[in-house]
This record gives sequence, structure tokens and C-alpha cells, in this order.
Amino acid sequence: MSNSTQPVQNFANLLDYNNNIIFNMTPKEVTEAIISGDASRVRNIEGQFAIVEKVGQEVFMARSIGRPMRYFLAKQVAGPLLIVAERMDEIYEFLKSKNLHSQFHPSYTRMVPAHHVVRLQVIGCPDPNPVYTRFFDPQRNRLTNDLDEIGKAYIGALANECQKWLKMIPENEPIGVLFSGGIDSGSVFLVMYHLMLKMGLSPQRLKAFTLSINNGPDADQAHQFLDELGLSLFLEVLDVPKSEVNYKEAIKVVEDYKRLDIESATLSLALCKKIRQLYPDWKYMADGEGGDENLKDYPIEENTELTIRSVLNNSMLYQEGWGVDKIKHSLTYTGGQSRGHVRSYAPQRTMGFKDFSPYSLPNVIEVAEGIPFIALTNWSEEELYALKGEIVKRGVKAITGFDMPVFEKRRFQKGVADENTFNEMFAANEMEYRLYFNSLYA
Repeated sequence: MSNSTQPVQNFANLLDYNNNIIFNMTPKEVTEAIISGDASRVRNIEGQFAIVEKVGQEVFMARSIGRPMRYFLAKQVAGPLLIVAERMDEIYEFLKSKNLHSQFHPSYTRMVPAHHVVRLQVIGCPDPNPVYTRFFDPQRNRLTNDLDEIGKAYIGALANECQKWLKMIPENEPIGVLFSGGIDSGSVFLVMYHLMLKMGLSPQRLKAFTLSINNGPDADQAHQFLDELGLSLFLEVLDVPKSEVNYKEAIKVVEDYKRLDIESATLSLALCKKIRQLYPDWKYMADGEGGDENLKDYPIEENTELTIRSVLNNSMLYQEGWGVDKIKHSLTYTGGQSRGHVRSYAPQRTMGFKDFSPYSLPNVIEVAEGIPFIALTNWSEEELYALKGEIVKRGVKAITGFDMPVFEKRRFQKGVADENTFNEMFAANEMEYRLYFNSLYA
């Protein structure tokens, strides 16, 4: 067949829908919800998803935090070509196959912001502006000031999502939790363990994986966490030599350059590589991503753009950034965890795992947004930082019966290795990461 008789292609969907985890709808029902124009129907999709549908010349895209989705509009003589994919490099390789790759630059790709339906018309020059329709807008401050009630509602929502996930997993498959002994991964592990017993599933399928480089502090914390609960037999600490940690490889995997995300992704990749090496057939992995964002547990003083008032007054600031209608919003990356979740997702996906981040699901975020943070903290940063441990500890006790140990907060990347080793593994400033990322498509 000659090129002249081939149908004009104006849309390419490179997404692998097998990466979605949808609990309550058939693929047909999901499609109907996405193209309906009814935000409440899209909100009713439960799970982690990235979906694109084309109707005539209109394309509809929607995603939750847990699944990335990018698009790129290429020019052809016959009209525009829209490519939708998880990754920049997938878009680039597809353009190469069409001999259109000279048009590509990473900054020309667009990431679909989480919690919005993005509608785009595929209609030639000039490029159309996307239309954003929010489908998730949780009510704020709807819970009482009772920390026991808040904890039970929050961890109860987490348990509901975890139970749906466990029901989808074949009963012979093992389940891993990326585990530091911190509040988020610790609570996910305990909820999973509790649910497996409750559901009559063998808890022997469960394992907590902890990364250690030169005997970093997380190994001791993980041991102490599970020892206190009599569950240490589930722990596997994986020692990885510093020589196998490579931030340049992580930059390629996450296609980003932000310092904290690259540090986290680099060590997540090292851990996932080691698990894959030891367990070639392992598929299912859960993590605590999203717990810090939900309970606003980041040191505000480390970000010059933030104040306690901006953090507590703006809905889902840590999940979404400033929002699609704000001047600070990045079209290439979106904002907040909507951008940063790739640090967790991409390393696991690259190593062949099916990942699950229950704290990042709308049903759990919805409870977190209902917490009356201002009333509980009276604008005190110290009170805010103390709140997360109190809420999660009480919730875990109410739902599982466990008295969960709570340790001082430490970022995942800071717990893997001692300070000297950490400094040897990473660049001195973010500009080095940015320059390396820019060199990939120079």
C-alpha cells in the first residue's frame, strides 16, 4: 500500500490501560463517564487511572494522581496529530516512527493535571487551548475536631481502598510494601496485614521491603517498628551498595529534575531493582505515597513560596500545586503531587511492578480535606506537624487494634543512608539535574 492511500492518523493512544486499577466500573462505563461531560460521573470512577477517549474531533483525558498522562500535538500536512502517552520518551519514539521527531522538545509536551477532565479539539492551526473541568472538589472542614473520629474516618477510608485492591489480586500472588517504618508506609503495612487476616488471606504473602545503603537509619527504624508489634518476620532489609545508585538513571526514568523528587526516585529505583533481582516474578507493590500531602506534613520553612496560611487556606495545595488557572501552574508538569507522584510510580513501573498508592486515591484525600486544620492548629506550624502522627496512630488503633509506633518525621531519601553517603550520591544543587535532563534531547 502506498503512503498516499493510508488513512490520515490524527490521534494515537499509547497508554497501557493494564496499568489502571479501577474497582467499580467496566471499561465501557469508564468511557461513557469520561465523555459524558458530567463531572460527577468521572468522580465516581474508583481507583487509579489515566484514560483518553476520542469522539469525532474532540479528545477527553482524565487521570487520578496515581497515573501520569502526557500529550503532544504534532503538525502534519494533512492536519494535527495528537499523541497521548505516559511518558515523554514514548511520545518521542512514536514521532520518530513517523519521521516527525524534529518537532519534539520535552517542554512542548503537556501533562494532564490530576482531578480534571481535559477536553481538546484536534483541529489544525493554531493549536487549540484545552478546556479543564474539575471532577474532584472535596468539601473542606466538614469533620469535627475529635481526633479519634478523624483518625477512624481517615484510616477507615484507607482500609476500604486497600480491601478493594486485595480482592483484585490473585490469591497466590505475594504483596510487597515499600517500607521505611515511617507513618505512611507503616500504616499501609498494618492495614494490609489486618485486612488479609480479616479476609481469610494468608499473611505469609506479605512482605515489608526496606532499603539500606551503608546501614542507613531506616533499617533500624523498620526493625524497631515491626519488633514492637511482633511482626518482624515480615521485614526484609535490602542492602544496596552506593556504587549501584545512579541519579542520572533516575532522571531518565522520571523525566524531571526537581531535587527532592530526583533524590526520592533514585533510591526508589535502587530498591525496586534489588527486589526485582531477588524476586523475578513479583508483581504487586503498595506504598505510602500521598500521606504527607494529605495531612500537610512538609516543613513549610523549606519552601520560600509557602506560608502556614497558604498551606491551610488552599484546597489540595500539596496534591495539585497552585491550580490550572494560576500563573505558577506548569503546563509541562502540572503541580504538587500531581507532578511529583512520578517519583514513586515510574521506578516501580520501570521495574515491572503493579503499584498501588492508597493514600493518593480521591476517597482518601476527600476525608483528609474534610479535616478542620485551622481549628485544630490555630495557625501553628508545630501543631500542624504533630497532627499527622496523632491522627494516623489513632486511626490505625481504631481500625486494626495495633498501637502503631510513631517516629520523628524523616524524608524517605534521608533515611536510606547516612549524611556523608547521601551527599556522595547526589549533586550539590538542582541545576545539575536540570542540565542533565535538558541534555537528553539536546
